[in-house]
Amino acid sequence: MKPTDIGAPDYFHKVVDCQWACPAHTPVPEYIRLIAAGRYDDAYMVNWNSNVFPGILGRTCDRPCEPACRRSRVEEAPPEQGKDSPAGAAREPVAICRLKRVAADNKDDIRARLPAAPKKKNGKRIACIGAGPASLTVARDLAPHGYHVVVYDGDAKAGGMIRSQIPRFRLPEEVIDEEVGYILGLGIEFRAGKRVDSMKALLAEGYDAIFVGSGAPRGRDLDIPGRKEAAKHIHIGIDWLSSVSFGHIDKIAKRVIVLGGGNTAMDCCRTSKRLGGEDVKVIVRSGFEEMKASPWEKEDAMHEGIPILNYLVPKEFTHRKGKLTGVTFEKVAAKFDADGSGRRRLVPTGEPDRHFECDEVLVAVGQENAFPWIEKDCGIAFDQSGMPTVDKVTLQASLPRVFFGGDAAFGPKNIIWAVAHGHEAAVSIDKLCQGEDVSKRPPPMVHLMSQKMGIHEWSYDNEIALDRRYKVPWRDASQTLKNIKIEVEMGFDRATAWKEAERCLNCDVQTVFSNTLCIECDACVDICPMDCITFTVNGEEANLRTRLNAPARNLAQDLYVSATLKTGRIMAKDEDVCLHCGLCAERCPTGAWDMQKFLLEMTPAGPGCRVRAAKKEPELV
Repeated sequence: MKPTDIGAPDYFHKVVDCQWACPAHTPVPEYIRLIAAGRYDDAYMVNWNSNVFPGILGRTCDRPCEPACRRSRVEEAPPEQGKDSPAGAAREPVAICRLKRVAADNKDDIRARLPAAPKKKNGKRIACIGAGPASLTVARDLAPHGYHVVVYDGDAKAGGMIRSQIPRFRLPEEVIDEEVGYILGLGIEFRAGKRVDSMKALLAEGYDAIFVGSGAPRGRDLDIPGRKEAAKHIHIGIDWLSSVSFGHIDKIAKRVIVLGGGNTAMDCCRTSKRLGGEDVKVIVRSGFEEMKASPWEKEDAMHEGIPILNYLVPKEFTHRKGKLTGVTFEKVAAKFDADGSGRRRLVPTGEPDRHFECDEVLVAVGQENAFPWIEKDCGIAFDQSGMPTVDKVTLQASLPRVFFGGDAAFGPKNIIWAVAHGHEAAVSIDKLCQGEDVSKRPPPMVHLMSQKMGIHEWSYDNEIALDRRYKVPWRDASQTLKNIKIEVEMGFDRATAWKEAERCLNCDVQTVFSNTLCIECDACVDICPMDCITFTVNGEEANLRTRLNAPARNLAQDLYVSATLKTGRIMAKDEDVCLHCGLCAERCPTGAWDMQKFLLEMTPAGPGCRVRAAKKEPELV
């Protein structure tokens, strides 16, 4: 193998698994260390710079960072009694998402640290369609650089699906108001209650760029017998949640069936429970493990006494004189294709159909994009499925000054992906307005800083905490199930947050090796608790992985391979299970190992993202 180029930004970035997995590339270990130090304002700003909505995401994020967390790969399984301990179950990642909320809940007033609205505009006008997370991110990134950003939304308040579809028992409205307010306070023009009905008319207004962040506003329906006859008692899930959020609906019948297995279905069933539903069921066509809902969302629903029934396909809405009486289902089972492709089909089991009585049904089987306001002849191309043709990197549509992001670009995902799209679209819009090629993307800013403070002392806490994951406390169900506005999760207190933060392995503090200083004494090999360092002869990667002290089986993590040493051997380190404990650097007698903090910051919109940045163009403030 060739020596590893640790100067390539992606190498150490991939070692910081949580940051690599985060679509917005939030420097997770950095803000967790700040929380452990009690520096909540700083931790909040680290998040705000990357993911824009720390308090919102600290409650609602889909957490792609947590399955990637190294902690769940290296933690030993506990004894059985560990299940009843104050901490959580075995092999669980750091509670990254809930620590984000800790920063938001404990910060002081940070408004003085936000960018100031520019005193002078740069002459460029940008329209953002929809006031959801993608559009607000675009506005947040562009407004401080002098752009006149106009955000259109049909609702009276900004926030999009954050406000309309996430129940208040998960996300209090004051949190939305606060973080959306930070963005609108940057000199952005918000046209509330102004629905855009024509792209042609908007284009005619002469905007330099238009960003479409209108989400996936249409819920899928079920066209099965009885749908029309019992329509009065059958509701589309996302529309029903919006009506609840805006106070148009405040009750539901006692017997409710929720159809669907995603997070929207979980919100529907838990909301129903709070509005008078006594017998609430979730019924899904797939298996429990294949449901699209996040594992914790399913757990939360079941914790509140809501059963989830699987492998049942709806066949008919039964009714009597226009009144819904129940739903009939066909029992199916999963069958894998015999060709070894891994494809799975749902096939009837032949068992008798099952019928469940109910008074109301909430249909939450998916969402679709809807662009009736974009005329077919306005120059924006769509594919056969009705989705816009969008460049996956630049977010640019076939009409060069139009960009899409969030659910409007590639279909329903989640808030953190919408934020990531917003950042990239803002870079593209900035480059377009400055006459640059939008395809030439700015490189990230990378820093490596030694953490050495003495022979055996580091500037970070490198002691590995053995605690299991701590559980976030809940308010008593006797309170939360009676009031839809009472937040269920209470968040970590400061003491528990510190203990949970100590579980972080500081994966961004990298082990950096100097082959010219190494005397091959194997002291680092002896001290390594994970057997991840090996001195051996070089070879092809597949072969070398099998010859390490502990075979490196995770092909998604690269090997750290040194240049040839004096003996002709090389040092090979398995990055996958390294604890970043620094014992190798402490033991090394020559300083061949060093612990260096790797900080990667994505380059945002503004002068720094432009090819002509070297000219140091003055920024408008």
